[in-house]
Amino acid sequence: MICVSIARGRHRYMMAEHRHLVEQGAELVELRLDYIRRAVNVKRLLNNRPSPIIATCRRERDHGKWTKSERERLMLLRAAIADGADYVDLEEDIADQIPRYGQTKRIISYHNFEETPDDLLGLANRLASLDADIVKIATMAHDPHDNIRMLDMVKRAPVPTVGICMGELGTPTRLLTGRYGAPFSYATFHSERTLAPGQLSFHEMKEVYDYDRIGPQTSLYGVIADPIGHSYSPRIHNAAFRAAGIDAAYLPFRVPRHFLSSFFDDVPALGVRGLSVTIPHKESVLRLLTKVDKAADKIGAVNTVVFQDDGQIVGYNTDQKAAMASLLATPGLKGREAPLEGQQALVLGAGGVARAIVYGLVRHGAQVTIASRTLARAEDLAEQFNAKAVTWAERYGRRWDIVINGTPIGMHPNVEETPYEKQYLRRGMIVFDTVYNPENTLLIKEARAKECRVVTGIDMFVRQAALQFKLFTGQDAPRDVMRDEMRQATSPARRRSVG
Repeated sequence: MICVSIARGRHRYMMAEHRHLVEQGAELVELRLDYIRRAVNVKRLLNNRPSPIIATCRRERDHGKWTKSERERLMLLRAAIADGADYVDLEEDIADQIPRYGQTKRIISYHNFEETPDDLLGLANRLASLDADIVKIATMAHDPHDNIRMLDMVKRAPVPTVGICMGELGTPTRLLTGRYGAPFSYATFHSERTLAPGQLSFHEMKEVYDYDRIGPQTSLYGVIADPIGHSYSPRIHNAAFRAAGIDAAYLPFRVPRHFLSSFFDDVPALGVRGLSVTIPHKESVLRLLTKVDKAADKIGAVNTVVFQDDGQIVGYNTDQKAAMASLLATPGLKGREAPLEGQQALVLGAGGVARAIVYGLVRHGAQVTIASRTLARAEDLAEQFNAKAVTWAERYGRRWDIVINGTPIGMHPNVEETPYEKQYLRRGMIVFDTVYNPENTLLIKEARAKECRVVTGIDMFVRQAALQFKLFTGQDAPRDVMRDEMRQATSPARRRSVG
């Protein structure tokens, strides 16, 4: 179950959001009484309530909005109990000052916005001893391993316990706490109104991650990156699992560089069976694998990891297969024998995606030139794959058959930028932009205007994700579902609504 926190300054707005959330499927809400600007009328909030509620009034020192006296706060919480609130949230230091009364259940809570303490189970035992029906522990994560410790505490706690690590590092606990026995997790009404660091919206918890369906038998997959918030992979993979009827969940794992090795040590405890790998880990993850696919080994970068039942940790690179499939489907190339043989191809960039594309182009017989804003990186990549390197300024030095952007230039929000000026585009050439947000980058728009043949980043992104899906599950991916989900996620209308 998901508990949605409502924090509005006026009673009628709080009540309206409550009704709206229940219409959207919410089963439990937390009313943050400390946000109400005028005198709080608990009875008004509780009368004819459409679902059970948790009454919470958080002090400023606990990152709440309550500025009046502590005596008045305690009186308000007692009033919530007397008026029949379904649950009341009591911090550890006031739990013995507010006795049990009627049918109201007691949530004894602990919040630490600085760290995740060492002895979480001892903390849970201490809170449980304060006549708790439910314990809530929310702490700040500074290490991905804090997630493991928190979830293990939830599993072993003496009473039903909600355990959450805050911050982007702690997102997995918000999604997995129910799998380990928590009665519910917390979400916010809207992604723009988070009440705690790293909090997800009700829509994300319900529609993107299917929180209530993540049970002990659910297979877990995910993406590792740093940062992680920009990733669309959870949306499209979870949509694919739903469409295919597979009991699986795909989660975001923020893993800073220096925690990569220890995160892999924690994978067995988490039960993760496969990972997508992106910046900054595509190259450094190689040292942690027991086996590497031939193409990934040649490229020197991995974007997919599968944890096999026999203990093998196998790395793959689906970027190059997806890029070549997208390119070879271009009108004029599709169906031809050796269509890239002798083609003059310019690759912009020398990062992980560019490496995969250069490898694929060279294998198909193209004459490849690399231009990077850092010449040394272009030269290193060119030497590895028997290609040519030029300076960034020299990228206009000849008439190219194919131009491929492997840089982030043109990505949202910098949508007015292009890595290749329109006056150098010409009719019939192939322009491939690996940027997928937005799909119609300035480069793609200008290429279409010049009647170039275009390949968009969404096509490549969906193809590489579909190949990952096959490696994860052994089944063909529902590519149309993944493509539709991706286009919805990156649509300008959606960016305006959430940004």
